[in-house]
Amino acid sequence: MYGALWRVLPGPWWVRVLILVVAVAAILYALTFWVFPFVNTLIPQGDVTVEGG
Repeated sequence: MYGALWRVLPGPWWVRVLILVVAVAAILYALTFWVFPFVNTLIPQGDVTVEGG
């Protein structure tokens, strides 16, 4: 899969690397600010306590 992605991207190797870095940054941004908060609302939050011994 990574080889196919590498062949599809245009330009020399440094442009491909730049495109991939920007794409990874955009994906991480979307996950952090949109996906994870939405999923967090779907997960039930239990009252968890840790008892000291």
